This record gives sequence, structure tokens and C-alpha cells, in this order.
Amino acid sequence: MTTYVSPVRCEFARGLELNSIADTALQSAARLWFLVAVIGQLVFAIYVASFYGGAAVRGDLAGWNRLMPHGHVPGDTMGNFTVAMHLLSGVIIVACGALQFSPGVRDLAPSFHRWNGRVYLLSACAISIAALYMVWVRGSVGNLAQHLAISLNAVLIMLCAALALRYALAGKFAVHRRWAIRLFMVVSGVWFFRVGLMLLVFLTSGPAGFDPQAFQRQWEAHPGGSREMGAFLTYWSFADYLLPLAVLEIYLRIQDRAGALGRFAMAAGLFILTVAMGVGILAATTGMWLPLI
Repeated sequence: MTTYVSPVRCEFARGLELNSIADTALQSAARLWFLVAVIGQLVFAIYVASFYGGAAVRGDLAGWNRLMPHGHVPGDTMGNFTVAMHLLSGVIIVACGALQFSPGVRDLAPSFHRWNGRVYLLSACAISIAALYMVWVRGSVGNLAQHLAISLNAVLIMLCAALALRYALAGKFAVHRRWAIRLFMVVSGVWFFRVGLMLLVFLTSGPAGFDPQAFQRQWEAHPGGSREMGAFLTYWSFADYLLPLAVLEIYLRIQDRAGALGRFAMAAGLFILTVAMGVGILAATTGMWLPLI
């Protein structure tokens, strides 16, 4: 006896299978991106803790000035405390973020997820307030546009943190999760800045637009020291958090509304971005962070 199978049914089944494959590809690409980002951020956190924390343990706070102008100013208790809080908050954010966005931790230890989230939000706000103080009161490198970029980043961090907390308290966890992911993107701006900068250095086979012999001094102390690199640093000061945020918004909309083709395209785009980010991480690790750990 022959069983008749409707062509429409076959087409529907193939569509379901294709959508399932597209969903898997998109989820896998997103998880790979997050894994690479977390590894890179952990290396950065180890560098910060090793270099700045090590100098503090040795009592050599003046050593902070080697890479951070005005890192330690004798007699400026408030300013020095703010810098220390900024550095410590950065390390805490990386450690908490790696755990906070892990589905396994969230599902298996919900109580820990909530408390870890509180620490994450508090640290995000602390690092933002410290950044504003360092830029407008303490004094920092860069031009006015870069200071405005840092300030906008700080405001977005606190806004995302407030909305993530608001929706968590309201029990709207799906919305909360999206604002928490947005927070992850904007609070990672300072890390994206370094990764993007070192990716450019790698792609141009050296520091682009300024004297390689003065790279450390000009980048740390005089970001606008050359016209080409100065312009890039100004643009990238905004793009280092706005671009990842834009990519996230595209990802969320494709995840919600797009068909299989759109999801495959987004998965491919995320994979390309992950490779580029990985190259930047490797360049930053070998050229900036590892030598100082």
C-alpha cells in the first residue's frame, strides 16, 4: 500500500528543517562570539589586576603613571581613590559578566545569578561615575570630542543598568535580559577600543599615521598627536560602543522576525566579526597586555 504525501506537507517540513538549521547556526555564532569576547576580556582583566594591582601591592602607586597619565597624583586623595575604584570596577565587571551571561549559571544557580547581577550593575555604575570624574575633574588624555564620547558611554551604561534593574524587579525577564545584554556591550567599550585599535595596527602592519617609535607615548598621552590616527581615535571613541550596540540591535531583530536566509546571513556576519575581534584580541594581548602581566 502506497502512502500519499502531499507536496505542500513536504515543503512545510523542509521549511521547518531549514529554520531549525538557521536557528542553530545563529545561536552557535552568537555563543562563539561571546566565548571569544569573554576570553579576551579575562586577559584584559588579568593585565589590569597584574599591572595596576601589582604596583599597589608593592606600594609603587606612581607606577600607574607609566601607562595612565594622572594615574596617581600625590596629595589628591579623592582623585586617586576614583582611579582605583575605576580599575577595580573594571576587573569586577569582567569577572561578573562572564558568569552573569552564562545560561548554565542562570538556570542552575538563580540566587547566585541575582546577587552577581547586583554586583555587576553596581560596578557598572561605579566605573561610569569614576570615568566622568576622571575626564571632567581629574583630567584625562584626548580631545573634547573623545571626552564627550566617554561621557556618552558612561550615560548609556547607567541607563542600560537602570532599565535592566527596572525590568528585573518588574518580573519582565525577557526584556530585562535584553537590557542586560545592551549593558554588556556598552560597558565593554573601553575594551572594544583597545581591541579595535590593535586590529587596525595589525591590518596596517604597524601604527597607522604616527611615529612607531613614539607609539606608546602618543597613544597613551597624546591620542591626537597625528592627523590620521587622531581622527581614527576620535571616531573610534564613539564607535567602540555604538557599533557593537548597533550589531546587537540588528541581531535581536533578525532573531525575532527574520526568516532562515536572514538568520544565516547574520550568523555569517557574526562569524566574520568574531574572527576580526579575535585578531584584535591576539594583537592586543601580545602587543599590549601580555608583556605587562
